[in-house]
Amino acid sequence: MPYVIADACIDVMDRSCMDECPVDCIYEGKRKLYINPAECIDCGACEPACPVTAISLDTKVPGGKAEFVGDNARFFEEPLPGREEAIGAPGGAGVTGAIGVDTELVAGFGDAG
Repeated sequence: MPYVIADACIDVMDRSCMDECPVDCIYEGKRKLYINPAECIDCGACEPACPVTAISLDTKVPGGKAEFVGDNARFFEEPLPGREEAIGAPGGAGVTGAIGVDTELVAGFGDAG
């Protein structure tokens, strides 16, 4: 997966990256955006568009953010809460619209317990 979105996007979701993505591979969860690794063409257009610098190459994720590499993939590869099937690679976020649910990591991010 070339690019990944980390925790700085949680509860912000500016969506500027979505406007810049030429292949529509950035999907919207409830609290955060996710880049589909099967659809991303590794162009990097999303990275400078992010106002909170949440996007980076998977090999250059800032320290303490490595868990978001696997979590980003899980969003597409495993069924999300309340869904029977994984999202997979449907051919762009415009096909699915907002997903409206997050991975367990993101859904519980910031919980004190």
